[in-house]
Amino acid sequence: MLEPSLDLYGETYEKVDGILAELLSKSHARYAMILDRKGFVLMHRRAVWAPKPPSLDSLATLIASNYSANTAIANLFGESGFKETVQQGAEVGTYLEELGEKALLVTVFDSSAALGRIKLFTKKAVEEVRAVLRDAKDEAPSIEFDQEWSSSTEALLDGLFGSGKS
Repeated sequence: MLEPSLDLYGETYEKVDGILAELLSKSHARYAMILDRKGFVLMHRRAVWAPKPPSLDSLATLIASNYSANTAIANLFGESGFKETVQQGAEVGTYLEELGEKALLVTVFDSSAALGRIKLFTKKAVEEVRAVLRDAKDEAPSIEFDQEWSSSTEALLDGLFGSGKS
């Protein structure tokens, strides 16, 4: 089963969320996303003024696939990969930077945002996120199921499928 390769919890999550918020504010971008290279959305932020984004899961999968294809192209030229990727249409563009071996930072912007500004603040955010991840000490929250949870779940399943007791 595929699982995200990077988990963000607690204080680490809060710090990275703040970095993404600052990125959006200073760059005038629509969205900022952290994706793992498998195509999972690990975090995302949307500018207050930005329209609703397309399906983030679909977008993440396509961006991760495109990243893999661009890495293959770089390999054909003897490069280990492209460290940043820009795609720019008439109205919308994406700017992607590696966060390390596991994740990518993607900034989605529109024609009102200058590409230089997007690149400058995305690069700054990448360095800040890398520092937060390097210093992260948060442990995954533990999940404990008590007797009340077990009883209510058993009752729910019995209601749906029958008790199975004859």
